[in-house]
Amino acid sequence: MSKLSTFEGFVCGGLAGCTAVTFSNPAEVAKTRMQLQGELMRDGGKKVYKNVFDVLVKTWRNEGIRGVQRGLGPAYFYQVLLNGSRLGFYEPSRRALNRLLGYSPTQQSTITSMSAGSISTVLGSCLGNPLFLVKTRMQAYSPVLPVGAQRYYRHAFDALTTILREEGAKGLLRGIDAAMFRGAIGGSVQLPSYLWAKQLLVSHGVAGPDSMWTYLMSSSIAGVVLCLAMQPADTTLTRMYNQPTVRGPDGRMVGTLYKNPFDCLWKTFKAEGLYGWYKGSTAHFLRIAPHTIITLTSNDLIIRMYLKLRRHRDE
Repeated sequence: MSKLSTFEGFVCGGLAGCTAVTFSNPAEVAKTRMQLQGELMRDGGKKVYKNVFDVLVKTWRNEGIRGVQRGLGPAYFYQVLLNGSRLGFYEPSRRALNRLLGYSPTQQSTITSMSAGSISTVLGSCLGNPLFLVKTRMQAYSPVLPVGAQRYYRHAFDALTTILREEGAKGLLRGIDAAMFRGAIGGSVQLPSYLWAKQLLVSHGVAGPDSMWTYLMSSSIAGVVLCLAMQPADTTLTRMYNQPTVRGPDGRMVGTLYKNPFDCLWKTFKAEGLYGWYKGSTAHFLRIAPHTIITLTSNDLIIRMYLKLRRHRDE
């Protein structure tokens, strides 16, 4: 990764993210709906869906392929911005932090690795916030079995223009604080845990540095760590994005349920207990595990292929 420019790393990371989201998006739809089911209801409310598999079966039966792949369009563009930033800016950020703290640029330090992961992911989360907002609202919508606030958009462009018209430019920034909170947690553990696992496997002779097994095992470990660390923040983000909005006395559109991500965390805990934070965790794991495996594995493979092509071009 150090042999790539920041722009080349951004493009390779974006392509890797798009590859992964094609396969992981149905689980993301299920996760979003599970997180919104029974929102702020002490008794859990009426259960529309029993579990992640029930969501997928009912969505397929009632809405077809379009239902299980809702939000895929904005998800592609979001992945370019998020993973392009996360994977493309990670190494430059880590090397800069290493130099700042007096370490060798190639040294793998826990503090600089986690900090670089957070910085690059927060940057990607901010850039992609309007698209993640649109994706979440599109995935929450069901014409047959709705949960949470419902908004119908024909497509991503319709969603963006509708939000601009109804909520103004600030509407596209709704939930950005929650996105940064989620991104900081996710970014601090995903790539560092992947690189740590990869280094550990190679140093102990479990598999070679360029082995497919090394990529898969390292990505699996990173996926588990990410899911455990990020679930409460992920539930918070989904609810912040999807909450109903009203026009306040000052003319601004404001959320009716939550003021900020920490208010959301507290209200969810107070009404639904710890379980409320971890709603949809099975769906989240089924989404994040393959997504992490495909993203990080394909990122390494795409970089290797690109460097090989570049060497041939320069010869």
